[in-house]
Amino acid sequence: MSTVAVHAAVTVRAAPERVFAVLTDWPRHAEWMPFTSARGGSEVGAHLEAWTGIGPVGFLDTMVITDWRPGRRVAVRHTGKVVRGEAWFEVTPGAGTNSRLVWAERVELPFGPVGRAGWLVAGPVVRAFMGLGLRRLARLAERSVVPVR
Repeated sequence: MSTVAVHAAVTVRAAPERVFAVLTDWPRHAEWMPFTSARGGSEVGAHLEAWTGIGPVGFLDTMVITDWRPGRRVAVRHTGKVVRGEAWFEVTPGAGTNSRLVWAERVELPFGPVGRAGWLVAGPVVRAFMGLGLRRLARLAERSVVPVR
């Protein structure tokens, strides 16, 4: 089994608490991550589910929250049949009222050499969608009024 790492980052013109609140408002996930909806909990040990696809064609990504630091960091372990590995989001204060949001994934590739070869095509697409998602999340956080948990 091969493991690959991928990450994306964005500067957000909003306080870390607001960025984290939008990020972890799972029902709003579809507003910023293309082709993905999510639901789940908000503490270590809670489960998350994210459906990625169009209509009935796609896959369910099941996860368990492994780290939850409100306003700062959330990490998960992917436990599904399609996606396995770890992911985390970290929000850090920036200059003024800005924040820096980093999304990192360490994913176990299935299918041995075929999976590694497929990553050559899938990797750039995954990076592009992560970047697009973070830019959309930044816009939501910059204009949202959300309750801080």
